[in-house]
Amino acid sequence: MATSDGEKSLIVSFGEMLIDFVPTVSGVSLSEAPGFIKAPGGAPANVAIAVARLGGRAAFVGKLGDDEFGHMLAGILKQNGVSAEGINFDTGARTALAFVTLRSDGEREFMFYRNPSADMLLRPDELNLDLIRSAKVFHYGSISLIVEPCRSAHLKAMEVAKDAGALLSYDPNLRLPLWPSKEEAKKQILSIWDKAEVIKVSDEELMFLTGSDNVDDETALSLWHDNLKLLLVTLGEKGCNYYTKSFRGSVDPFHVDAVDTTGAGDSYVGALLCNIVDDRSVLEDEARLREVLRFANACGAITTTKKGAIPALPTVSEVETLLNAN
Repeated sequence: MATSDGEKSLIVSFGEMLIDFVPTVSGVSLSEAPGFIKAPGGAPANVAIAVARLGGRAAFVGKLGDDEFGHMLAGILKQNGVSAEGINFDTGARTALAFVTLRSDGEREFMFYRNPSADMLLRPDELNLDLIRSAKVFHYGSISLIVEPCRSAHLKAMEVAKDAGALLSYDPNLRLPLWPSKEEAKKQILSIWDKAEVIKVSDEELMFLTGSDNVDDETALSLWHDNLKLLLVTLGEKGCNYYTKSFRGSVDPFHVDAVDTTGAGDSYVGALLCNIVDDRSVLEDEARLREVLRFANACGAITTTKKGAIPALPTVSEVETLLNAN
């Protein structure tokens, strides 16, 4: 459903944007790190930039601190072609920070500075409702559910987007250190589960939410609900599994030399949303969906080959190069 003048349909991403401080050396603890590099991040913001880099139309909705870091992040969104019309600035709270350790295998550990950070203070009355109503896809995570008032803003934005006909897309993006307890994390992540039509979870999130040690079909389908059109389980270097009402299957990974897994899942989600925003019938056509997921797997793989999330998010030509080589 492209809009008039051939303009692409809008994907709105809701939630947090922050700065990751990444050690200059891989494989050391935070205390051993000789120095840190600023790396802008936050899963919903990464998804918005991933969409824009692939030629899609994206906007970000969230709150930043009215500080140098907050204005830097808003600038990065704009430089990357993402609309910043949905951003608010908080004069009383700082932009969130996270110190990230990159283990030698490219996996991450986090230490967050949010007490409270600006993103947590977004109020329902601050939402740009016109922007949200113009979304064809509305994408979000679960970090925005942790505390009020941001939780109420999240629920309101979801409701407004849904009422306006948007497809709701959910990647819980579990960050346990931010939640008061594991039980609360599970409860709140599942509290909005039945609203989303597209859900992507990692293998680790699947095990956390179901309490299972398996990532098999039976475990995944225990999370199925009637509103769902597509459930995706990403398996890191093993590709992904997909489930719809009519079919299920798996798509093979691309083997690359991973340096930093940051942003790989966000890149995958952005690629998926770009490819369904104007044609939701892809979700009912297995052959076409498999092609889209192969493209998404390629995006995720490329993102792991460079440090940092945003610099590593690929363009269409980079993805085509990888697809053609395999």
